[in-house]
Amino acid sequence: MIEFETPAVVAPDPDANVTDLLVDRVAATPDSVLFSLPTGDGGWSPVTTREFYDQVIALAKGLVAAGIQPGDKIGLMCKTRYEWTLIDFATWFAGAVLVPIYETSSPGQVRWNLSDSGAIAMILETADHFARFDEVHPELPAIRSVWQIDLGDLGKLTANGASVPDDEIERRRNLAVGSDMATLIYTSGSTGKPKGCVLTHSNFVELSRNSAVALREVVLDPDGASTLLFITTAHVFARFIAVLSVHAGVRVGHQPDTKQLLPSLGSFKPTFLLAVPRVFEKVYNVSEQKAEAGGKGKIFRAAADTAVAYSTAKEAGAKIPLGLKVKFALFDRLVFSKLRAAMGGNVKYAVSGSAPLGPRLGHFYHALGITILEGYGLTETTAPATVNLATKSKIGTVGPALPGVAVRIADDGEIHVKGIDVFKEYWRNPEATAESFDGEWFKTGDLGSFDEEGFLSITGRKKEIIVTAGGKNVAPAALEDPIRANPLIGQVVAVGDKKPFISALITLDPEMLPVWLNNNNEDAGMTVEEAASNPAVLAEVQRAIDAANENVSRAESIRKFTILPAELTEASGHLTPKLSIKRNVILEDFADQIEAMYSGAPATEGHSIVH
Repeated sequence: MIEFETPAVVAPDPDANVTDLLVDRVAATPDSVLFSLPTGDGGWSPVTTREFYDQVIALAKGLVAAGIQPGDKIGLMCKTRYEWTLIDFATWFAGAVLVPIYETSSPGQVRWNLSDSGAIAMILETADHFARFDEVHPELPAIRSVWQIDLGDLGKLTANGASVPDDEIERRRNLAVGSDMATLIYTSGSTGKPKGCVLTHSNFVELSRNSAVALREVVLDPDGASTLLFITTAHVFARFIAVLSVHAGVRVGHQPDTKQLLPSLGSFKPTFLLAVPRVFEKVYNVSEQKAEAGGKGKIFRAAADTAVAYSTAKEAGAKIPLGLKVKFALFDRLVFSKLRAAMGGNVKYAVSGSAPLGPRLGHFYHALGITILEGYGLTETTAPATVNLATKSKIGTVGPALPGVAVRIADDGEIHVKGIDVFKEYWRNPEATAESFDGEWFKTGDLGSFDEEGFLSITGRKKEIIVTAGGKNVAPAALEDPIRANPLIGQVVAVGDKKPFISALITLDPEMLPVWLNNNNEDAGMTVEEAASNPAVLAEVQRAIDAANENVSRAESIRKFTILPAELTEASGHLTPKLSIKRNVILEDFADQIEAMYSGAPATEGHSIVH
């Protein structure tokens, strides 16, 4: 086994809990702006650290007055907004535990999370959320209190708690120690029923304190660090960044509507972003297709190639040729400066996780002046276990272990993690807990490798390895990720377990499809179903697959594909909330389409197409 460990840089405090992070922040910078709220006219209204703290205490008093007891669990179904973090901290100050529920969850998922956790109260955002909850409410007798944010119930709770003494909140907030449960987060359930991950106060506290040191250039910007959260706060990735931001004094805004993301970036002007690779792909693809529509597609692609070449040479420490410098300076003025301005003009860093970004996009953004710090982690590791650092990063890797974290590669290639970020256990599931640990080491199920300096690269998921009939082991992500980068393509699912060759299920991106069709002199009004058999579309998909096949052996290459006539989405049950594919569900739902690719004649050298 190969192991790399980064020692903690902050002494552990086993008595600390998450409320201490806010108390310490109030003591340090009570008048600094901790949050900015959208005003509705494109502006932002400031909330200071002291104002946030006062609102947290007032809402905590409301929860106490409503009968919430220390250790009680409260469900929360709400999109990414200021109130999410307000409720989070108020729950901790009241001594209770929050159980996040994705705002896209079905009634059945809502029922499972609430019943399995033993939640006794529920906070919902909208009437739609309430309708889904209400459908299963009769099956949840333990839920005795229900509040809806859009009906003003947080204000009512605050008013009703006015008589609760400050001493009671102070007493309650000090009840939990580091080893106690801070939250119960259910995995997104790509296979089987979601499991409840018990994350402790120490997981958040120690990881925040150590990460703030490791990422000081990102979260402690001398001109004032700020970030605009747009991925769901119900996921541990954004949730941890929200807590880290309170600890570090980062100004935070929220924009859950990705269609309004660019205008919000322009007005908020964040210094760093948090996103999944699909967001970076979308920004690139939209920019490329806009340039194409304006007759400047060749210029954009030449600029992108120049950016990648420039960044690659720079990262390698090589001398940059004069010609490349001149071309880069030209494209920086014509193309890159406009992209930076579209993202607010101040973005220096972007933290990316949940899936591989790919070297090309990493180098592209790096050349723009935006260093993408790709990291790796799971719900079970409170999000980050490794991350590239501002002082040293390697594009194409997910960085070294964070301070206080150790990572090893087992003999079979599986990544194991131990340290301050690893969860305590699966809730009420000792069998799953025992199965997931080797002593103190959490077995992630992911496959990876180290370079000589301990920078981790992810090579696949252990349970997703495809073994062809010829005995070839194929990691699907290595094929899927580069194909998915094509602007026309939405999702890619490589298949071929126990089959003679690898095939792929493809979906088209419905947002990019009409743009691509128009740019390629095709009927922009055709449906996704019609496009699935369009010769130009088929040829473009084939080009994307051919490019991916160049990086693998013949036995690993995709030999056939079929374009599905609909999207794979979270709503359809085929994607998790962080947009990862539910491979087992897809294989089952599209078994007929998969079988059709393997019936009849064998695949030819030139690739057969089924559509």
